Amino acid sequence: MKICDIMSKKVVSVAMDDKLSTVKELFDRLKFHHLLVVESGKLVGVVSDRDLLKALSPQLGTIAESEKDAATLNKRVHQVMTRRPISLHPEASVLDAVNLFNTHRISCIPIVNIDCQPVGMLSWRDILNALAMRLQGA
Repeated sequence: MKICDIMSKKVVSVAMDDKLSTVKELFDRLKFHHLLVVESGKLVGVVSDRDLLKALSPQLGTIAESEKDAATLNKRVHQVMTRRPISLHPEASVLDAVNLFNTHRISCIPIVNIDCQPVGMLSWRDILNALAMRLQGA
């Protein structure tokens, strides 16, 4: 089975200079856990909901919130993103993806074409859903 058969094809991206307030809004609205960081159409990084959580003040939205806490929303994506993320081509096998997940501490794999342009995203959930569908059909 190839990655292109099971990957999520809806790609949501941000730019390196976007504010974390934009990232937070996207995560809140879209219920994704990862956003691709793109520059000139090419993948340069990934920002996760965990990256965002670590970068923002825990006082945000509380009665104790200060100006300094609110200012954490003005940080830029390039300050918190993972650079040079591990990626795969759409024609790679699901086994290739499983090996990457098991070898590296990652929770998603950006899928890029030959020009390093994002065309999809693969998570463990995508693999498990494909496996469940196969088992139901067996």
